[in-house]
Amino acid sequence: MSRRFAARGQVAIVGYAHSDVWRHAPRPLGALAVDTAREAIADAGLKPDDVDGFVTAPLFPTAGAHAVEDGVSTVTAQWLAEHLGVTPAYTSGFSGIGQLPGALGLAVGALSSGAADYVLLHRALHNPPGRYHGNPMREAAGSAQWTAPQGFFGPLPMIALPYNEYLQRYGASQEAMAAVVTEARKNGARIPWSYWRDRPLSAQEYLAAPMISDPIRRFDCDLPVDGVAAFVLTSAERARDLPHRPVHIAGIATSAPPRRRLPLHWPLDDIMAAGTGLAGRLWEAAGIGPGEVDLPQLYDGFSPFVYFWLEALGLCPVGEAHRFVQDGRIDSDRPDGLPVLSGGGAIGNGRMHGIPQMLECYLQLSGRAGPRQRERATVGVACQSSPHFGGAVVYTTEPA
Repeated sequence: MSRRFAARGQVAIVGYAHSDVWRHAPRPLGALAVDTAREAIADAGLKPDDVDGFVTAPLFPTAGAHAVEDGVSTVTAQWLAEHLGVTPAYTSGFSGIGQLPGALGLAVGALSSGAADYVLLHRALHNPPGRYHGNPMREAAGSAQWTAPQGFFGPLPMIALPYNEYLQRYGASQEAMAAVVTEARKNGARIPWSYWRDRPLSAQEYLAAPMISDPIRRFDCDLPVDGVAAFVLTSAERARDLPHRPVHIAGIATSAPPRRRLPLHWPLDDIMAAGTGLAGRLWEAAGIGPGEVDLPQLYDGFSPFVYFWLEALGLCPVGEAHRFVQDGRIDSDRPDGLPVLSGGGAIGNGRMHGIPQMLECYLQLSGRAGPRQRERATVGVACQSSPHFGGAVVYTTEPA
């Protein structure tokens, strides 16, 4: 059975907007979302009344006990449409594995089926006051009783475990990761809306930072932020009449349901087996292979994800990512470098949950990256989350 993406090249991104990124924004998240949505719609050469579809991934990604309130800690598609004064034909929110790729799939489905003519896709991230993962839990029940009392709780030990497996299995050094983190921060320092604008990081600063869950250091983690990004999508046919060069969606793949484990138990073998399967589905859907990708944007909410995605996508041999990233091999300033973090990623922008990867693909392929514009950018891949708990999208300059 062929898994070729039936909507390949039928839908395109035609406009975008991105708010500034703060640790704590001076205005409510909903207000930021409304303004950012209006800017994205205007950027596409449209008016709010032209937009008849709204999609998002509304997840509020905290392991703590913070309240979820629409317009404050999250912004749903329905809330945004209402506060833009629009009565849409289609609204939806994706809540499964692979938040942003899943939401993009909803937008593609709505447009290719005729359920909507123009779709606004947004992602709104919130950093609540106090401790991001603060939790009032007093007892651990169910399977958590075997992990939480021992300190295996929250995302830090979750990623420290497979990273430690990787270091030991392949003889990798912790120092090698400095090449990844400094590349992300170098590029994020060039992004106007980045939290880390004009603040690159040296390898010495990375290695001197505190160890917070061995072998994870402070700067191996992205930073919780307030920020909103929005994209306008339409059919490839309509896109030809709009101001900017369209960027087409050529294929989407999301992770299969992960193996049942104890809470937050992410073994390296699970990550890589599922990631290899995802990559196979992605290449088949898009009708291309990894050698044809000139703009791979790898997810880096935690820096080890870059190793995992490099190997899962077939961009380097298994067990070799820690060597591959050395000696400028991922330096986006080098013509022969593989620009896996040219958009700064999450480490270089803030915890925008896959937005930096998607946006860099759009900006580069549409020729709108300004002084950062790469000479060759025709096929991009944007990844989100872990290879076994996320998804990836192929973007192209041509519709087919």
